[in-house]
Amino acid sequence: MEKNIKPAPNAFKNTFCVFEEVSISRIEGLKAQFSSKAGSTYFYTDKGMYRLSHHWGRLANSKWRLVAALVPSASKTKLGFATWETFYPDNATEKLYYIAADYEKGLVNYEHKNSPQYDNKAILRTSFETTKKIKQIRNLFELTSWAKYYDYEDIDVLRKTIIEQLIFTEKSLEDIKNSL
Repeated sequence: MEKNIKPAPNAFKNTFCVFEEVSISRIEGLKAQFSSKAGSTYFYTDKGMYRLSHHWGRLANSKWRLVAALVPSASKTKLGFATWETFYPDNATEKLYYIAADYEKGLVNYEHKNSPQYDNKAILRTSFETTKKIKQIRNLFELTSWAKYYDYEDIDVLRKTIIEQLIFTEKSLEDIKNSL
């Protein structure tokens, strides 16, 4: 008889977690232990949780992100896995988040301060402040019209200079642009 594993007590309410996309074969033989009204199915193990879902991001009172596999599947339904230790607390008032940018891919995301990758260099912000900065950084990555007011040789160098100041200082975008 398969044992019924209970999720970690901190896993569902007000949490941030990054799931890694894994092959659907990983849940073969596992018993689904919960199915949500929104259509997500949950499988619990001693090590963590598998979540089979067609929607990721903000979920009720939690923020759960899926990091896609290197070889994307055509299906919108994805299976993600996260260990119990990677469910971190979330709330609107504490400075829990930092921003990480991938300059080669032109991507930006937020991460939790409890993540082992956090090196205490990026400024911690509330979720609202983080969302605002991410929107500004995405615009810097995606648009070029803002750069016409600057004398530069390489827009990527200019872009990186501005984005790094947004990540590593408390300066506003306006203050950063005015200082250039």
